[in-house]
Amino acid sequence: MQLSPELTSAYNDQIQLEFESSFAYLQMGADFELRSLPGMASWMRLQSGEEHGHAMKFIQFVLDRGAKLELKAISAPAPTPDTVVASFEVALHHEQRVTKAIHDLYSKALDNHDYASLPLLQWFVNEQVEEESTVSTILDRLKMVGDDRTGLLFLDRELGARTGAAAASPAEGETASA
Repeated sequence: MQLSPELTSAYNDQIQLEFESSFAYLQMGADFELRSLPGMASWMRLQSGEEHGHAMKFIQFVLDRGAKLELKAISAPAPTPDTVVASFEVALHHEQRVTKAIHDLYSKALDNHDYASLPLLQWFVNEQVEEESTVSTILDRLKMVGDDRTGLLFLDRELGARTGAAAASPAEGETASA
């Protein structure tokens, strides 16, 4: 079953948002690197790669469904805020925006009786719970640290320990093209 024009448009919008997310995290990572916070820079770069992977999942799904992919222009990311806390607040707000977009897409799929979309979208619903929780936890810990530079450096080292292999692999039970 081919995607409806409404869902095709919505998926293409989601792809744009995922690429914008990737660019936003890439920008924040570069700025953290310049601030001598290599762990946070690494975390942001890995997050950028994860968002790029999300866009690619959506692209493959659109193509698998025989729909037309229309890549849209990606806006330049906003400047990274001056503080680490504000940067992670922006990241959390961005994840909440992505969550809303995924939920809206899920609703459109239901409205269109496009049940083939639901497994993919459920994976993204679950992924967004994890994304928001992770960024919220980092933000909470940054607020606990406050102005303590030793605590900030400890968190920087901890975030730098993140590895990126899990995001690149398909979800359990999915094929690599999903």
